[in-house]
Amino acid sequence: MESRKKTCQNCHREFTIEAEDLSFYEKIKVPPPTFCPDCRLMRKMTWRNERSLYQRNCDLTGKRVISIFSPDAKVTVYDRDVWWSDQWDPLGSGRPYDFKETFFDQFRLLLERAPMPAIFNAQSENCEYTNHSGRSKDCYLVFGSWMNERVMYANKAWMSKDSLDVLSSSYLELCYETITGMKLYRTFFSDNCDSCNNSYFLYNCKGCSNCFGCSNLRNKSYCMFNKQYSSEGYARELKKFNLGSYQELERLKRDFDALKLKAIRKFAFLVNAPDSTGDNLTNVKNCKSCFDLFDNAKDCKYTMNGGVVMSDIYDSYGPGDLELGYEIIDSGLKAHRLVNDIVVWGGKNILYSYNCHGCNDCFGCIGLRSKQYCILNKQYAKEEYEELIPEIIKQMNDVPYIDKKGRVYRYGEFFPPEISPFAYNETIAQEYFPLMKEEAISRGYRWKDLDIKEYKTTILSRDLPDNIKDVTDSIVNEVIGCAHEGKCLHQCVGAFKIAPQELQFYKRMNLSLPRLCPNCRHYERLKQRNPMKLWHRTCMCDLKTHFHGGKPCPNEFETSYAPERKEVIYCEQCFNAEVV
Repeated sequence: MESRKKTCQNCHREFTIEAEDLSFYEKIKVPPPTFCPDCRLMRKMTWRNERSLYQRNCDLTGKRVISIFSPDAKVTVYDRDVWWSDQWDPLGSGRPYDFKETFFDQFRLLLERAPMPAIFNAQSENCEYTNHSGRSKDCYLVFGSWMNERVMYANKAWMSKDSLDVLSSSYLELCYETITGMKLYRTFFSDNCDSCNNSYFLYNCKGCSNCFGCSNLRNKSYCMFNKQYSSEGYARELKKFNLGSYQELERLKRDFDALKLKAIRKFAFLVNAPDSTGDNLTNVKNCKSCFDLFDNAKDCKYTMNGGVVMSDIYDSYGPGDLELGYEIIDSGLKAHRLVNDIVVWGGKNILYSYNCHGCNDCFGCIGLRSKQYCILNKQYAKEEYEELIPEIIKQMNDVPYIDKKGRVYRYGEFFPPEISPFAYNETIAQEYFPLMKEEAISRGYRWKDLDIKEYKTTILSRDLPDNIKDVTDSIVNEVIGCAHEGKCLHQCVGAFKIAPQELQFYKRMNLSLPRLCPNCRHYERLKQRNPMKLWHRTCMCDLKTHFHGGKPCPNEFETSYAPERKEVIYCEQCFNAEVV
């Protein structure tokens, strides 16, 4: 089987389908894609709203709930606990398949009728403002996360406690502004650090304690700006800095950015990742163009933010505990063969379904639990189901859905963005592929203008006290205007409040109050991470002490550092010669 060149029907750029890809498509029984990898990812992301929250009423009980579905979205929404109850019949919204209509038109109508939970935050307590999260307690504005306690303003946080402003990190306690960290305690403003404690402004440090403003250190203590001090000397130097002052903290942040820019960098963070390409991969095998995967993932491609015993997964965001999956979002949990699914947990042979749990052999279903042989939420006998599925697939190819931009959706293609219940700027597509309103609309995506807020700003961020010691408890009653004033592409909410427990954290840790709303702070952290995209590059090392003897290093690799970036990028061999 030979590789093929194709032209993406969305961006019209040429892309390659490798022989190994064709083998996978044959195994999972779908045709090769007609969108390139970037456009496939962008399309999937238009179906995942993490951070846009609204107040609306439960359509069954009338109870006021927090929901990811805006009041003007054509979706039936139930309170989360009501949705999981036996107060309603999930098959009540079912309908026979109509071979005169396209599949995606029928799915769109089902999406209007089939009840959805207001928010995805299973098995959680006092976590009304969390989404795509679970098994957590007392968390606020935490998204895409799992098993946390008293965590606020986090995304992709795992098994952490008493920490604020976190991105893609796990096993944290009493941490603040952490990006891609693991096993950290009382560590503030850190990036790509592991097993550190009582430290500030660290980049790529491992096993360090009581360090400040350092990069690429291993198992060090009492270091400041990579200079070794005694414990007493370090304590004296540390007293010179006051992170409780906003002005001084901003200066230290700028110094930290300059420090990171000068630090040599390994081309990718790969730990026990044979035959793999991508970034932030741990304990994986043969995973190509993958990002943020961990714990026994193998034979995956174009997949990110997942792991835990999974294999043969292509083009997926948030999979876990799954064998054989294609074009899925936030799905898995002892599952087999999931194709074009969103929030599908457990079961096998689930195709084109949304928010189904513990089901088997279902096609085009929404909101089912423990069902089998269903199509568009209608129950069939096993023999009838198995006769209908090939006919539906043939009809999807013979009568494809064509969107407003002329893009054709036959069997195998993921759901069209224009039938998503979310506007483009409500979803994570805006985080990874930011667009202006006019550009998004011109590309065929929906856009949602900010709702008129009922609150009134009582203090501007620039008028906040400079030092946390001058902030009184009354600040929790203020509505603070975000410094971005809604003029950015960061889903800015315009204003924010300081929660009492949040204020206690800032005072206890001597940290200045933030000046940006939680969404804008999240985007500031996102900017510190590399894009989920790879470029072919060579090592930039020319040190005479290395194996290449003063000549440029010949090693080549795939890296998420674009060629035009200013950082100095080393291959693993040269990096280890300097750092490890």
